[in-house]
Amino acid sequence: MTTKCLVFVLALAASASAQTAKNDYSDPRNWLCLPGRQDACAVDQTATIVAGDGKLSREAWKADPAALIDCFYVYPTVSTDPGGNSDMNAGVEENGVVRVQLARFASQCRLFAPLYRQATLTALRAAATGNQITVDRTLSYNDVVDAWNSYLQRDNDGRGVVLIGHSQGSGVLTQLIRNEIDGKPVQSRLVSALLLGTNLPVPRGRDVGGAFENIPLCRAAKQVGCAIAYASFRSTVPPPENSRFGRVQGDNMMAACVNPAALSGGRGELRAYLAAGGQSITGSSSPPQPWVTPPQLIDTPFVTVPGLLFAECISNLKGSYLEVTVRGNPLDPRTDDITGDVMANGQVNATWGLHLIDVQLAMGNLVEIVREQAKVFNRGASPSRSRR
Repeated sequence: MTTKCLVFVLALAASASAQTAKNDYSDPRNWLCLPGRQDACAVDQTATIVAGDGKLSREAWKADPAALIDCFYVYPTVSTDPGGNSDMNAGVEENGVVRVQLARFASQCRLFAPLYRQATLTALRAAATGNQITVDRTLSYNDVVDAWNSYLQRDNDGRGVVLIGHSQGSGVLTQLIRNEIDGKPVQSRLVSALLLGTNLPVPRGRDVGGAFENIPLCRAAKQVGCAIAYASFRSTVPPPENSRFGRVQGDNMMAACVNPAALSGGRGELRAYLAAGGQSITGSSSPPQPWVTPPQLIDTPFVTVPGLLFAECISNLKGSYLEVTVRGNPLDPRTDDITGDVMANGQVNATWGLHLIDVQLAMGNLVEIVREQAKVFNRGASPSRSRR
């Protein structure tokens, strides 16, 4: 081998080593959000309430700098970096997703959101066209484990913590809970796990087992140490045969569905906080429609629509999923529908359901649940016992 070739090979090896080297999560630059600083989570969450009669009113919001619990968040597949794994530089997509999925929780908890070398949206889109890009999912997972351990060592100080994830983030957190938390002493600090837009395995008819041995599904707002999981679909577009969500492998197993609008079961109203401009976090949604007719100026980043959206967990031959019903009234001036479907060539891609807005659909419900759980946890309640 010539000297030039050897130098080139060593340079490639050094580059590969740098890409897979451990991140230093004591470095604040490796976090999207940390308490007490102006970052991606320190953003306006003010909302406009759009009533059925078309009346608009403003809903104020503020963070609680003295919150007694923490929220540790892992974001979904959003990176448009060119490779199979993202780099550690936050782009508009990472900054944008915490704005719609995490920042509102700052009214209840301190926010921790690590950057991680996730499997990219680029790789996902390539796979859909038959062009595979190599992805190192172990790298993604190990990054989050390192961030979690750094958080425990440097920041937790025995505080209760809510784990929040969506899509890929939920998958990574499910693995972390199974390997690092379930049945271990640190489980006593788990306020709850919000594992949204994922297929969490649970034995049919039971609240525990499957993914976790000691962490049950949440069935009451005052229950702590439990998990909420669901994947949302329109009532008019249920999961098709090739659905990505609502089904899991294994005999007598089902995908967990916990309705954040009615934890004990049945139908409940979703308290959605939707982007006022209708944009999705990936730009794959249908164009927005005016919130009222005739259109009125909305100058807040979010909109909430009381009485428009309802949800119920459904389990049938199509799967187990959160069925979302839009109760529009053509006789009133408010919009009769919402955006959030994944679109492909101008058509709804039913295999994804309402995946783009899984979190936003129930944001108000989830924040209220965390509020109640924090009260219980900080009164010294012990984590939920497994119910078999």
